[in-house]
Amino acid sequence: MLDLGTEIAAWRRAGTPYALATVVRVSGSAPRPPGAALAVAADGTVVGSVSGGCVEGAVYELCREALDSGTPVLQRFGYSDEDAFAVGLTCGGVLDVFVRPGGDAAVEAALAAAERDIPVAAAQVVAGPAELLGAVITVIADAEVIGTYGADPALDASVIDTARAMLNAGRTGLSTLRPDGRPCPEAGPDDITVFVESRTPPPRLLVYGAIDFAAAVARMGKLLGYHVTVCDAREVFATRRRFPEADEVVVDWPHRHLASIAPSLDRRTVVTVLTHDPKFDIPLLDLALRLDLAYVGAMGSRRTHEARLTRLRETTLTERELAALHSPIGLDLGARTPEETALSIFAEVIATHHAATGLPLRTATGPIHSKAA
Repeated sequence: MLDLGTEIAAWRRAGTPYALATVVRVSGSAPRPPGAALAVAADGTVVGSVSGGCVEGAVYELCREALDSGTPVLQRFGYSDEDAFAVGLTCGGVLDVFVRPGGDAAVEAALAAAERDIPVAAAQVVAGPAELLGAVITVIADAEVIGTYGADPALDASVIDTARAMLNAGRTGLSTLRPDGRPCPEAGPDDITVFVESRTPPPRLLVYGAIDFAAAVARMGKLLGYHVTVCDAREVFATRRRFPEADEVVVDWPHRHLASIAPSLDRRTVVTVLTHDPKFDIPLLDLALRLDLAYVGAMGSRRTHEARLTRLRETTLTERELAALHSPIGLDLGARTPEETALSIFAEVIATHHAATGLPLRTATGPIHSKAA
């Protein structure tokens, strides 16, 4: 749906009625992923696609019906005998498509944000009680919230937390909740299925130093949804063979690479400096600590850290900027192996993001999921 923000902008500005069809679940070899969408205007104009052609005609008719009735519907397309409205996909597989009329304030806000390339997540009820079907909560840039389900406030709060988490990870998918907002593994008759669609580039993880620990950090970064770049000035170490999970492997001086991509980075970016070498570390950290990033961490012993701080103080970095450096990197987990060290690093990254203590939950009081971040 959010990918159509620009294409249907003229309809929205002109007040033209339209309906949206969004793929919310796929199985088998279905041709389009969740989030693929098609929109139909009141004059019959169509933009987008949900299946590459297989079921477009049937979905078009559902959109026309939604425009006439104002009623949303979840429809399955595939070869299952259980489907009363089954339409075979030429490539096999099954698509669940949610069709709804447009014009809802939360939907409009989501599409407008997507049109302006602002990170946004839209959480809409696609299955559950009839009075909630089609309700939307939109979270813009992890801060502004538009819309409500109008039911239990705890349900809204849970959906907002889920939408923020999926937005931060750049993910789209289904979440099933109890009426009071508690997650549940399978939907019952009173439970609510929410499709959360997010539109944002994945957060960046920049790993400087192509050492053995870097491979583990890259693997864990991919698991957590980051776009991973490994960079080292030494061509013999910075190879695709050593870092198959990374999205990019770059041979360049770390500070030069960071300077070249700095304009494209945002406050979700994580920088890990694993080189242990002042000729790489100092110019890199001198730049990284001046940028507005989520996390900057550097590996090394406490002695290395103190020597590094002494060198950095010889630059024009302020004490406040120096205080943003996480060094020695990671939380105290007793990590020894590269994999344990990667876990230690990302434990600190997550704790920093959520302004959490990193202490055992059994020693803390109050809500487990803090809203301080």
